[in-house]
Parts: sequence; structure tokens; C-alpha cells
Amino acid sequence: MILGPGGLSSEALSVKAFGAVGDGKTNDTKAIQAAIDAASRAGGGTVVLPPGAFVSGSIFLKDRITLFLDPASTLLGSRDRRDYPLVDGRWEGSTRAMHAALIHAAGATSVAVAGRGTVDGRGQEWWRLFRSGELELPRPRLIALEDCEDVLLEGFTARNSPSWTVNPVRSHNVRISGLAIVNPGDSPNTDGINPDSCSAVRISDCYVSVGDDCITIKAGSEHEAAERARPCEDVVVTNCVLERGHGGVVIGSETSGGVRNVSISNCVFKGTDRGIRMKSRRGRGGTVERIRVSNIVMSEVLCPFTMNLHYGCGAWGEEAVSDRGARPVDAGTPHFRDIAFNAISASAVLLAAAFIDGLAEAPVEDLSFTDVRVELGGEAEAAAPEMAEGLPLLSRAGFHASNVRGLHLNGLRVRGFRGPAYTLKGCEELTVSACSPELP
Repeated sequence: MILGPGGLSSEALSVKAFGAVGDGKTNDTKAIQAAIDAASRAGGGTVVLPPGAFVSGSIFLKDRITLFLDPASTLLGSRDRRDYPLVDGRWEGSTRAMHAALIHAAGATSVAVAGRGTVDGRGQEWWRLFRSGELELPRPRLIALEDCEDVLLEGFTARNSPSWTVNPVRSHNVRISGLAIVNPGDSPNTDGINPDSCSAVRISDCYVSVGDDCITIKAGSEHEAAERARPCEDVVVTNCVLERGHGGVVIGSETSGGVRNVSISNCVFKGTDRGIRMKSRRGRGGTVERIRVSNIVMSEVLCPFTMNLHYGCGAWGEEAVSDRGARPVDAGTPHFRDIAFNAISASAVLLAAAFIDGLAEAPVEDLSFTDVRVELGGEAEAAAPEMAEGLPLLSRAGFHASNVRGLHLNGLRVRGFRGPAYTLKGCEELTVSACSPELP
């Protein structure tokens, strides 16, 4: 007997009983899917990958199914593109045809992937095809869960994802715990964990080291029907170690449905380009609000705090995005507000203590830094602190903020900077106490 979701015991079905070989060569897709289908017909249960290396294309989880990975088991992604059928899925905020994930679930209830085994997407060929421009459709994600209810991902190692690694979309009650996610630092778009328009999400006790953002909270884009751009809300990220990647914990840039009620705490970031990174742009819309970040330790990041409302990736050269002047506020204007950073330490910071770049017509509102210590150090070539046009090139710079209404600095300590300690432009309703150096 093996524990299924919620601690309920269920009869275990070994994929070998359905013809799987597990020799690292034989394609076991049909056998694994047959075991899942048999458990589904019985009303649900646990499907076990025993010791071995099981080659597979896309497999589809169903209601009340746990895929259990023995510690000595590995699920190996097939290298044959034909083993990943096309499905309609969300990619970078838009619904479109794409290759199904290696482990895929759509509209399922009470699904789980658990155990101490490994899911290896063997994404090297997909990365090559992407770089060479040979792909017309988005690459498979490693694990995708769309429109699901009651999801558990626990304990296993995920590596070499063809693109995003773990991607719940429009799902409720999602628990992700104890995962080790490892993708090469130069692998393209291999984000670690990306909840998108989800609610009641708990991410805890994970180690993530990837080629893009480690954890990203998203909510659809302006390119999708409005009714599908639901908020991403009630999200907890805690007790995680996040290494390398473009950002530690990121919100956006897809913010059309709104992101709210997010708590990020008790984490360590090491060598990520940015620490806490928030990004959006004109035309995208949505409100990012009620964000709390506390008890974080960072080291060797380029910039520990960034907010970029002129995010240029995918919109380079668009004047409406890069314009630093005030434009009319409309449904496509994104809003960031009620964001607080507390009890955070960052050392060996290379580019800037912080870089906040709001919109002239919609400033970031009610932004606070309390008991935050930033030590700049090391040598790095001057570079832009975020992905936007017209930004200054910085190296060991101080605290930069533009277009903020209600900026509250209490116990902010910045050391090792070159040039001005503070560069503030268009900042209103500023309150400062116990900061070092003091604001001129």
C-alpha cells in the first residue's frame, strides 16, 4: 500500500505490470499511460515507477491519480518530437497550440506526483532546435497542470526541462514541496516553478537552479481572452533556496489578471541576476498588490530589488512601452501597490542596491523597505539593471527609484556603493527614518 493524495491509502499499480521495461531505451509511454488509465477506471489510485529508467513521451494524469516515483526510478523524456502531441495550452500569457508536457493534466481533481525519484526531460535537443529557430510551436514543459483542483507535487528531482519546468495554470489548491529543480544555467526559458492564474498555492522547501527565473507568479496577458486572464492570488513561497537564474522570485511580466495576496519568506537567493523581481508594461494591465517579502538572505545578485513597468522583452522598439513620459491611464495600464520588504540582507551586490522604475501616469504606490541591508561589492562590468530601453548602465550603484507615490524607508542600510547613495525621480510622499547613509 502506498499513500496517495491527502494521506489516503490506495492500491499501487506498477507500470511494469502493464508492459513497461525501464531499460532506458524502450519507449514505455503506452505502458505508463495504460497503468494510469486502469487506475482511473478503478476510481483512482497510485501508479508506481519502480527502480529503472523509463523512456516516455507525454503522459496524461486523470482524477484521483498519484504518480509515485521510487527513489531509484527515472522518468526520461523521449527525444522523439512525435511523442508530445499538440494541445491547447497557455504559453507566456496566450492560449495556443503547443506540445503537451512530459507529465500533463487538464481539468483533473486530486492529482499528485510524489516520491524521491527523478523526472529528466532530456531537453538538450529541444534547446538546440529552439536556438536554431527550427521550432514553430512552444516546446514541452516538464510538468503542466491546467484547470486542476487539489494538486500535490512532492519530493522528487526535476531536471533538464525542455522549457518551463513546473507550470500550474488556472488551478486551485496547489502544493509544491521538497522539489529539487536543476536545469543548466544556459538552458533557454527553463523557469523553475511558474504558477499562472492560480489560487491557494503553497511552494515550500524547494531547491531551484535554472536557466531563467526560479519562481515566477503570472496572470495571463493582453493577448488572451479577458475571461481567461484570472488573477494569481493567495500564494505562499517559503523555505526555498534559489540559485542562479534571471530572478529569485518574480512577479510578471504577464499581469493582466492581477496578482494579489502573496507572501515570500525565509528564503536564500544565491547568484540570481535579480532577487525579488516585478515586471509589466503598458498594454498589459492588471494590478499587483498586497505583496509581502520578509526574512530573505541574498548573495552575489546583480540587483536585489527591481520593479520594471517598462519591460521590453517581446516589445523592443515599441514607443508606448519605452516612453518615460505620462500617457493616458486606461484598461491596459498596469498598477503596482501595497508592497513591503522587511528583514532582508543582500551581500556582494554587483549593479545596484535597488532599481524601481514606475510609470509616470501610474506610479508604484505604497512601497516600503524596513530593516533592509544591502552591501555592494565585487567587480562587474556596468550593465542595465533590468530589461528595458533607455536605462543607465550601473555598477555598484545606490538605491534608484522613479515614479513612486508613498515610498517609505525605515532602517535601510546601504554600504559599498559608488556615486550617489540615492537617486530618486518623481517620488512623492517620501518618509525616511533610521537610514544609513541618511537621505540628503
